[in-house]
Amino acid sequence: MSRRLNRPQILAMCIVLTMPTSVICETKQQPIFDAHIHYSHDVWDAITPQDAIRRLRAAGIVRALVSSSSDEGTRKLYQADPELVIPELRPYRKRGTTDSWMHDKSIIPYLNQRLNSFRYVAIGEFHLQGEQANLPVVREVIKLASKHQLMLHVHSDVEAIELIYEQDPSAHILWAHAGFEDASTVVEMLDQHKNLWADLSFRWDIYTNNRFLPGWKTLLLTHPDRFMLGIDTYAPQRWLQIQSTMNWQRSLLKALPVHIAQAIAFENGNRVIYDRYMKLKRERD
Repeated sequence: MSRRLNRPQILAMCIVLTMPTSVICETKQQPIFDAHIHYSHDVWDAITPQDAIRRLRAAGIVRALVSSSSDEGTRKLYQADPELVIPELRPYRKRGTTDSWMHDKSIIPYLNQRLNSFRYVAIGEFHLQGEQANLPVVREVIKLASKHQLMLHVHSDVEAIELIYEQDPSAHILWAHAGFEDASTVVEMLDQHKNLWADLSFRWDIYTNNRFLPGWKTLLLTHPDRFMLGIDTYAPQRWLQIQSTMNWQRSLLKALPVHIAQAIAFENGNRVIYDRYMKLKRERD
């Protein structure tokens, strides 16, 4: 005898037409688009690309924006699972250059070479503070992103974001960690810049002990199309913390209405990042 499926049962089936066909929906986990993954050189010997992909998929991640130090890490993951990995190009050729990369002129020919060799959706994640956004190397990076129609994934304060928009008002920016700013500052920035999105990686502070930090629930409810999730595997030990981080993210999602949780968990990243990536691939291949 047939019976009607309720909403949780429908969600459990994961019938989402825009997902990769290889996703086998065997659990009730909400599928996740992760907008902040790194697979850098100091993790390669400990965790193979295949094991890294297994860990991501086990956590319910079906697509991920990946950048690495060096970019070879991103290529390794992409080759292991091109349906899951969406590549972005990081300026860092090794870890430990977050405070110095913006002074290294050799980064520009490096980025050009990679952009001419492979397909990416963004440049980043890179670190900036304030007036560093006006340095010559950073200005060239912003121009490269505009030339290749790429997003910028920026770990920065408010001032750096504003200076990027002064240089390129049409820039599309993913703001890492929502700048570690409070809700009032984030909402002001989102209202001012229509092409600004934020990932919530490392933002444990916004939802702890089943309570939202003041202003954050309202912000997520009123701007549900501007946020994405992220684990941020910036160091080897973070690969061992994927499940605990995902548990926190899922607790945050459960505290929100279903349609908003779906948008933040998957739909925003899929629309803003994956659709752009596929469009760029079609145009350039």
